[in-house]
Amino acid sequence: MTNEKTSNLNPQHLGQQSDLPGSPEEAVLDYVPNPRVGELYLTRFAAPEFTSLCPVTGQPDFAHLVIDYAPAETIVESKSLKLFLGSFRNHAAFHEDCTVGIGKRLFDEMNPQWLRIGGYWYPRGGIPIDVFWQSGEPPKGLWIPEQGVASYRGRG
Repeated sequence: MTNEKTSNLNPQHLGQQSDLPGSPEEAVLDYVPNPRVGELYLTRFAAPEFTSLCPVTGQPDFAHLVIDYAPAETIVESKSLKLFLGSFRNHAAFHEDCTVGIGKRLFDEMNPQWLRIGGYWYPRGGIPIDVFWQSGEPPKGLWIPEQGVASYRGRG
């Protein structure tokens, strides 16, 4: 783990009542040992109701996030991930900063074999913005399904 303040192999949230962190910087992500070390597999988290704030107007922004990763030694504990993502609710940042920042933090702390994130942002000013980041080439033989989020089609 790269940051003792923000990464934890002794989960603080699992089985405990936890308040929503006031900011992404305050959020603690918990990691637990991978129960299938040595197996090549993909874990997917979908957050279809992600929210943050526009750093210019303060208006809410909404996205559907899809996080895919191939675990190595640890996996992210899902309750801590939910709290981390929820901490963006009052966080002002551009779509690119939120999407890439979430992916990089997970990658830097968890150190998976591979990670990608797709941020499918709903339109603001008539323009939807989709942001994608990945840690590098996926491992050979890893089954990676499509993220399954259609491009924005308006009223269609």
